[in-house]
Amino acid sequence: MQFHPDPAAEIACIVVAICWIVFGGIFVLGRSGAAKEETKRAGQFSPGLLLQSLGYAVCIVLARTYFSPLFPMSKAVEAVLAALTILIAIASVWFCLTAVRTLGKQWALVARVVEGHELIVQGPYGIVRNPIYLGMFGLLLATGLAVSRWEGLLAGIVLFLIGNELRIRSEEKLLREAFGVKFDEYARCVPAFFPRIF
Repeated sequence: MQFHPDPAAEIACIVVAICWIVFGGIFVLGRSGAAKEETKRAGQFSPGLLLQSLGYAVCIVLARTYFSPLFPMSKAVEAVLAALTILIAIASVWFCLTAVRTLGKQWALVARVVEGHELIVQGPYGIVRNPIYLGMFGLLLATGLAVSRWEGLLAGIVLFLIGNELRIRSEEKLLREAFGVKFDEYARCVPAFFPRIF
């Protein structure tokens, strides 16, 4: 029996691929505008970043047949899932872009404190303390929905969330040392990763 690509799954895959290109561009442009002088960094090697990256890799390596649905489902459900995947991918990249722009010269791939560093609490940082990681998680979810088998998506989520927790702990320790009570007050008001619904 010959496989026929599903148009909804195909469109979702294309949009997710485009979002990956934009996501890469965000980090290249963000890096070029980042401050060069730093006073303190959260280490040179990040096991959390490695685990987050492995989460993405697992989603891609444990892929299903491209342009096929995640599960057997009706065409209507497939179209809704494809639309949801596209929405998650675009919203995630937009959230990352907004967060990087809000950080400006303070942005870095691995957390650091630069000369004249300010605690950013506005924009997406008023929703969650780690909006770039939330955007990255959304892109992982969209990637998994677009190309992974369910096992790959589940394993990718677990790896990413473990790595995410490691990075958040390391980076927030650095910010606590730099901002003390001001950071503690911010942390009491704004959740670390998942936004509050109410």
